[in-house]
Amino acid sequence: MIENATTPVGPVETVGPVDSSKTPRFAGIATFARLPRLEDVGRADIAVMGVPFDSGVSYRPGARFAPAQIREASRLLRPYHPGLDVSPFAAVQVADAGDIACNPYNIPEALDAVQEGASTLLDAGSKLVTIGGDHTIALPLLREMKRRHGPVALLHFDAHLDTWDTYFGADYTHGTPFRRAFEEDLLDTEALAHAGIRGPLYSKEDLTDDARMGFGITSAMDVMNQGVPAVVQALRERIGDRPLYISIDIDCLDPAHAPGTGTPEAGGLTSRELLGILRGLAGTNIVGADVVEVAPAYDHADITAVAASHVAYELVSLMALQGR
Repeated sequence: MIENATTPVGPVETVGPVDSSKTPRFAGIATFARLPRLEDVGRADIAVMGVPFDSGVSYRPGARFAPAQIREASRLLRPYHPGLDVSPFAAVQVADAGDIACNPYNIPEALDAVQEGASTLLDAGSKLVTIGGDHTIALPLLREMKRRHGPVALLHFDAHLDTWDTYFGADYTHGTPFRRAFEEDLLDTEALAHAGIRGPLYSKEDLTDDARMGFGITSAMDVMNQGVPAVVQALRERIGDRPLYISIDIDCLDPAHAPGTGTPEAGGLTSRELLGILRGLAGTNIVGADVVEVAPAYDHADITAVAASHVAYELVSLMALQGR
């Protein structure tokens, strides 16, 4: 029988991951980090929600299979985070909330389903770490953040700006979510930042248009030249203590670190740099986060899924620090 480890936290007892000393990591149901399912614990301070949706992609499809693959790769995650000195699954109740059932043939309907699912979990008192899915899903999540917190600061890790207008006349794609978010007044335009940007653009006007919306850009080369501490300091100054949403396209990583993604670009961040920047955000007011654009069919030896699982673990740990 599979048992869950429990850890007392003051008067509350959290249900943690399956005990790997009793059940091997490769056995049992693949929930995120082998955590309990939400229906088995009734409530969660942090819920990990999957969105198996990729109808908004412009190149290689397959991110609909990412939530399952990230969960599978997360089996090796352990309960103590030494870099942040936190045991996230003991500090707060974390649970796997399963997947949102999205209509793969109707993008607006799918986005409504994502927002409704997020709203239900947030109404129940959970913070959300969402695993996608393509980047289109960031839009309904930001809509829900605005409804609760007002316009939010956004830290967007990506190879691409994702502030383009339309593709083939379509308003809702994985390259347009932050333009739509800007147009819908979901964002605090004093605190918007891209990190990891690189690669060719359609024209120089892409940068002008992006700056008009209020975004600052830290390119992948900036991270290399300035180093993680300087980048963290600049991002923290830009974000301040505003409610912060973090959206992470796994293609912010170099294809050497994340080959399994839909639109890879050479010259990206290392997984170590990304994790280091995230750790540097400890103490900021994170209200939600997502990790998107893992395409398992293009992955090798689960390199991308392993990176994404660790990124999601980092986000959970940062939120746990807030709630500890």
